[in-house]
Amino acid sequence: MHRKKLIDRLLVKLLRAFQRLSQRQALLVLSLAVGFFSGLAAVILKRMLHLMVRLVSGLLPVDSANYLYMGLPAVGILLTILFLRYVVRDDIGHGVSKVLYAISKQRSHIRRHNTYSSMVASSITIGFGGSVGAEAPIVFTGAAIASTIGRFFRVNYKTLTLLVACGAAGGIAAIFKAPLAGLVFTLEVLMLDLTSASIIPLLISAATAVTVSSLFSGKDIVFSYIVTHPFELYNIPYFIVLGAFCGVVSLYFIRTVMAIEVRMSRIGSVYRRWIVGGVLLGVLVFVFPPLYGEGYDLLQALLDGRSTDIFNNSPFYSFHDNCWLLLVALALLIMLKAVATAVTTGSGGVGGTFAPTLFIGGVSGFFVARLLNQLSFINVSESNFALVGMAGTMAAVMHAPLTAIFLIAEITGGYALFVPLIITSTIAYLVIMYFEPHSIYTKKLAQRGELITHHKDKAVLTLMQVGSVVEDDFVSVQVDNSLGELVKAVSASKRNIFPVITADNDFVGYVLLDDIREVMFDHTAYNTVMVSDVMQMPPVTISIVEPMDSVMSKFESSGAWNLPVVSEGKYVGFVSKSKIFSAYRSMLIQFSDE
Repeated sequence: MHRKKLIDRLLVKLLRAFQRLSQRQALLVLSLAVGFFSGLAAVILKRMLHLMVRLVSGLLPVDSANYLYMGLPAVGILLTILFLRYVVRDDIGHGVSKVLYAISKQRSHIRRHNTYSSMVASSITIGFGGSVGAEAPIVFTGAAIASTIGRFFRVNYKTLTLLVACGAAGGIAAIFKAPLAGLVFTLEVLMLDLTSASIIPLLISAATAVTVSSLFSGKDIVFSYIVTHPFELYNIPYFIVLGAFCGVVSLYFIRTVMAIEVRMSRIGSVYRRWIVGGVLLGVLVFVFPPLYGEGYDLLQALLDGRSTDIFNNSPFYSFHDNCWLLLVALALLIMLKAVATAVTTGSGGVGGTFAPTLFIGGVSGFFVARLLNQLSFINVSESNFALVGMAGTMAAVMHAPLTAIFLIAEITGGYALFVPLIITSTIAYLVIMYFEPHSIYTKKLAQRGELITHHKDKAVLTLMQVGSVVEDDFVSVQVDNSLGELVKAVSASKRNIFPVITADNDFVGYVLLDDIREVMFDHTAYNTVMVSDVMQMPPVTISIVEPMDSVMSKFESSGAWNLPVVSEGKYVGFVSKSKIFSAYRSMLIQFSDE
């Protein structure tokens, strides 16, 4: 009890000291704190993953490991399901999409348990072999840490959103030791506006997170690769081909993952989903062991020229010397990785598509290079193509070409392949944009009208909610009331619209004061004219959960100035253009730069 009081006193003193800072100083201090804790979270997640992998590997006898590995992913997914259902009691979902939803619909408020729950759940899923990545969970964790810190210090929405972006940037920067990639990630994926007010806090958080990560885990990076084959101008056409191929592969990946997840969600019981997903994933891992876990070991093998590692512990190991069978295996690996990823998340596992995207990109790049070399068109570096392929699929799947370029350049420690990275990423991005206007993170949000964008007007409308602009001070009348009862409602109201409802509060229409002005003083009609005789139906109605851009479209198409709001057919109130414009101006002041 004494310790709790001491902590409370320290927090109060900290809050008072913070309040004495200027707004600019406070933002810089908070961005530093967010960078520190998001970097620390990335280190903890890496340690948890390594510990889990060692524990699982140590429990297995070497001679039967391949068969036991078939069931391990299912065990990990089951443990994840139990952790979420009985400990967290919340749906974590896709980390990056959750951050985007929090920014657009929850005023950047993220629940406190996400500061640890995503790390624990993803560690269990991936540690037992789930075919997903840890990057999205660390983005979610960093954003949750930032949201918690910002709310403690009671910052406004704009500052809180910037801090959430700082947490995401810190998470990406720390896990890859790539500060520029972390910064650009927030601009492309989280769609944060790049302004002079935001660039410095983002840089501070990213640099601090990388420093913390390096302090605790050294200078180790995800991939160890030194470019030994320099870029040659005559290879440009082949990098263009690689970009187009990565775009097509990315389209397949996005649509396959989303289609399988939808199919899995239609299975009513969570445990039936787990059984179906566990069996499918176990079979896939047995046939292609590289599908087990994140897949970074195979990517490193491809960068090192050890392509036959894809057959290790596989039933097809005897075919590792046949080049054409290797190409077939690589193509199957690209296709099956999307299935394995979707099955993992769809059956209850927690993880992201960041690592699978890099995986299919690396395999795609190696596939194209090996095919070119096999056909004797030209002798190209298979390792370079594998590396550039990672950038191509990342640019397409995430709709983030700059993030892809800077990330691959930073994790390889140089910019020797900067030109091919730009060429391939750009081509892949152009190809995917032709077919998919939204990334894998934003597609579902965009379909529901919950996606905030760089377009400031649309972004402000996305942040607004119908419930905040509904006016409910209208005097309602029953559909079976007489004109006399309607006149009494007129005398008690200060408005000129009278919603007509049933006894169960179902909305059936409305009466305008102008429509009854001529008869309302005719006392002989008070008992003969009914409300149903003078009411009219609105051109359209608005749902209480309808996106604001849809609301504005209805106002524009109908020409109305006031429209009724309903919830499952029940009357709620009216919303007017003037109320929306007033709320819009207020929101725009918060959203815009000072």
